[in-house]
Amino acid sequence: MAGNDRLRAALESLRRHLDQDLFPLEIGDAAADRRVLAELRGQLDDYLLPRLSAIDAPLLAVVGGSTGAGKSTLVNSLAGALVTEPGVLRPTTLAPTLVCNPADVAWFTAATVLPGLARVTGGVADGGRGEPGTLRIAPVDALPPGLALLDAPDIDSVVTANRELAAQLLAAADLWLFVTTAARYADEVPWSFLRVARERSTALAVILQRVPAEAREPVVADLTRLLNENGLGGTPLFAVPELELPSERARLPADVVQPIATWLAGLTVDAKARAEVVRRTLTGALDSLGTRVPDLADRVERQRAGIAELRDIAVKAYDVAMSAFDEGMRDGRLLRGEVLARWQDFVGTGDLMRALESRVGWLRDRLVAVFRGRPAPDKELRIALESGVESLIRATADAAAERAVEAWLALPAGRDLLEKSGVAVSGRLGRASPDLPARAGAAVRAWQGHVLDLVRSEGADRRTLARAASFGVNSLGVLIMLAVFSTTGGITGIELGIAGGTGVLSQKLLEAVFGDQAVRTLTQRAREDLRQRVRALLDEDRARFVSLVEGLGPAPETAARLREAAKAVQERGLL
Repeated sequence: MAGNDRLRAALESLRRHLDQDLFPLEIGDAAADRRVLAELRGQLDDYLLPRLSAIDAPLLAVVGGSTGAGKSTLVNSLAGALVTEPGVLRPTTLAPTLVCNPADVAWFTAATVLPGLARVTGGVADGGRGEPGTLRIAPVDALPPGLALLDAPDIDSVVTANRELAAQLLAAADLWLFVTTAARYADEVPWSFLRVARERSTALAVILQRVPAEAREPVVADLTRLLNENGLGGTPLFAVPELELPSERARLPADVVQPIATWLAGLTVDAKARAEVVRRTLTGALDSLGTRVPDLADRVERQRAGIAELRDIAVKAYDVAMSAFDEGMRDGRLLRGEVLARWQDFVGTGDLMRALESRVGWLRDRLVAVFRGRPAPDKELRIALESGVESLIRATADAAAERAVEAWLALPAGRDLLEKSGVAVSGRLGRASPDLPARAGAAVRAWQGHVLDLVRSEGADRRTLARAASFGVNSLGVLIMLAVFSTTGGITGIELGIAGGTGVLSQKLLEAVFGDQAVRTLTQRAREDLRQRVRALLDEDRARFVSLVEGLGPAPETAARLREAAKAVQERGLL
């Protein structure tokens, strides 16, 4: 008993790991993954844990099979009463009916077995009505104590919920009574279930209904052959002859079902035979966890990989955006348009550049005069540059968002995630955050302030103090800002000459004040500071995408813990 308690504890640990939403997105065959998960949860809840808690509880024999196989008629005939509703309309079994001896009613109404189904008491003849999602309990004296028959929905029902419930009930059984007919025993759907019974070593008997008298021997022989070929040799096989019944509710004659009733009664009377049925099915179900749980762990890893791919797509989209911003700093595009116009205002006429090589000192004096005689052209240039950098940031962020959404939409998992996020969220993801322009403006102004601080720090040196003072901190700061964007790889024609001159002129002026090494250092520090600020803006904007996948799906350690839990179950085993 102590050993079985340890086994139960291992199963409970395994069950807790299955409580997560392991497959939230359409990754791989998500429908199959969820079905595997549901089957494992169901067998643990409906069979393994209840059976381990009460090894001596009544046997549960689930009567399952294809549409129109005569399951309900067989159950009524074995029970000796109208407990479940047979008929020609499909599906007939809307809710499962469990038939048991009155002495066992308390066990089955306690919801220990199949806890997810609400209980309704009474058979069809008693007015008991089973709605979908309920389990109807019908007590009858004809069944011996210690045995219950459960009439399951059709395994090939046109209603998906009925098919799923049939599979759930079969997984909760100690014993399968599989019902088929002489006309349909070779159909693939029944054999898929029978192979599951073989793989899980479930105790099984096959009831072959509606067998014409003249075809009994060849049909039974052929079904026996199929059982042998599918690894089910030795399975008890009962053949029920084809009979004309007076009505749909009529029962089979007692002598026809007597061999089945006798065999079932023998299982309950003979403690050894009964224990063998329980042990065989229980052991088979436990052993199957050794392959089913690791398989589920593989599926969990695939789900996690798919979710990680979505995150990586978003990260990559914004990494590409950062590279695009870097290119925007190098290709000279910011020196077009308004910045070019304000630059010309800043330095005066273009012929100053022609005299630059021989008359740097003269140019400095001329610029000082220009600065004092005009209304702060350095401020106008700084504002134009600020506007250009903000526009570049916004365009970069918009492109990143659009790229990420398009890449997500190209994947089933991404489409699923966007759909589940709702229109209010997904509809805004394709462009930068609404507050990004304001944040970008603040970041650029902070960067410009930082550049001015760099100039003040560098100009505090005694050797450069006088030269820096003659130009002014603001003017030198603007020149440093321009130097950050002075490469002209993307400009052609007249703009190339102007922008190129811009770079040369600003560079020469700065070198005249600070020296060439200091200028390189200042420019690099200013460029890196701007990159960091833009990277922070893009990271914040990217967080909208990352937040949709963060915490989604199974925890990182789930697959490993599932495998560990399955191993623990196998090590403890059934005593």
